Amino acid sequence: PHAGPAESKNEAAMSELVPETRQKPVVPMKPTGINASLLGYIGIDTIIEQMRKKTMKTGFDFNIMVVGQSGLGKSTLVNTLFKSQVSRKSSGWNREEKIPKTVEIKAIGHVIEEGGVKMKLTVIDTPGFGDQINNENCWEPIEKYINEQYEKFLKEEVNIARKKRIPDTRVHCCLYFISPTGHSLRPLDLEFMKHLSKVVNIIPVIAKADTMTLEEKTEFKQRVRKELEVNGIEFYPQKEFDEDLEDKTENDKIRQESMPFAVVGSDKEYQVNGKRVLGRKTPWGIIEVENLNHCEFALLRDFVIRTHLQDLKEVTHNIHYETYRAKRLNDNGGLPPMAVETEENHESNL
Repeated sequence: PHAGPAESKNEAAMSELVPETRQKPVVPMKPTGINASLLGYIGIDTIIEQMRKKTMKTGFDFNIMVVGQSGLGKSTLVNTLFKSQVSRKSSGWNREEKIPKTVEIKAIGHVIEEGGVKMKLTVIDTPGFGDQINNENCWEPIEKYINEQYEKFLKEEVNIARKKRIPDTRVHCCLYFISPTGHSLRPLDLEFMKHLSKVVNIIPVIAKADTMTLEEKTEFKQRVRKELEVNGIEFYPQKEFDEDLEDKTENDKIRQESMPFAVVGSDKEYQVNGKRVLGRKTPWGIIEVENLNHCEFALLRDFVIRTHLQDLKEVTHNIHYETYRAKRLNDNGGLPPMAVETEENHESNL
């Protein structure tokens, strides 16, 4: 018996659903007699050069925050890192100058150029942090500032007519200065890093490391690492963001040996054996800032600038900013933060 029109329709629908088994395309044989090297090079590797040229034209942003009590040499260290006066420090103590009552936040921008590459560097200083008798919650304005930068970026991103290149003011790296006491970390240090390690890349550094002997320094570094671990504080580079085995091996070495970097900063030059070096003069000789036998400044510089700068930016964008963005959109019922709720809308949501 012939199938009715309804059945034939069904069959047709079924045959549409079942994908036809396609034959694999036949791979053509390599033509013989043609020079293989002619077919060899395509030129995919030039993409790196193309990207380099683009970056050279536009430059890139890098925003670094320094946090710690006053007198730990924060400005000097940042100036040493970038070999220029990028962080202002007051010359001499002014009688009129008072310790800020609360944490202030000062951002100073610069353009540094080297080898044709332009870096828009912003140094964010936090004077007043940890300088009061009662330092309770003094990390709050810093967290607020970091989140405000994420918010600013998010607002630009959800604009209908958004800029091709959104100005990036997000904090890519926070250098947290630990006082070289040789004792335990202060509750303030733990409190700050506990709260802030979730929103920003924290790199702990032991400031003014020349005040400790080598044994004290090694011991103090181990103690700080232990305390951070016991308190569940993740500093940069965070274990869970290692992308592959090579990253893990390299970062494990940094986490287990170098962190926290014991550093000495100086923007003064001295002559040592006929060479000009950055250093600090003491009655018994010159501490050379970039000499690894004297301090770990060179390790910190190579880490922040020469090996992990791009990664600091990526972790900020892909992890910290994404976390902020997801939370912000969730709280807002999936709407971008630009949408202003009317009174009625708000009531109907409740």
